[in-house]
Amino acid sequence: MARFALSEHSFEIAPLRAQLLSDRAGAFASFEGWVRDHHGGRAVAGLRYESYAALALAEGERVLEEAVERFAIVDARCVHRVGDLAIGELAVWVGVSAAHREAAFAACRYIIDETKSRVPIWKHERYADGDADWLHPESPAA
Repeated sequence: MARFALSEHSFEIAPLRAQLLSDRAGAFASFEGWVRDHHGGRAVAGLRYESYAALALAEGERVLEEAVERFAIVDARCVHRVGDLAIGELAVWVGVSAAHREAAFAACRYIIDETKSRVPIWKHERYADGDADWLHPESPAA
């Protein structure tokens, strides 16, 4: 079963969380990233995520597999939106189940940080003043 997915549409979190339930797990941690209304002192009207899907899916799977091995967690999932998103929409979700909270928190942070830095997904922000800009993972507060 794939642990990493891209979605062109909004998605429900409860079924993803349910996939992580296990008698071995005593902890669950998650992260939700939403589209905010500002960046770098500018008002944001919305954004678009684009990806190289085949490479993004493969690299995303590698990130999650690394997390499972590195943090001795039970399991993990990550879904990242692609396409046009409005302010307030869920852009990315990470969920991790583990025997203990320390591993769940650490793996959750690792997954979102590595996804943002390694997975080929690009953010194109549209600003309220009509301008737009591509943001890259190394951009501050991207």
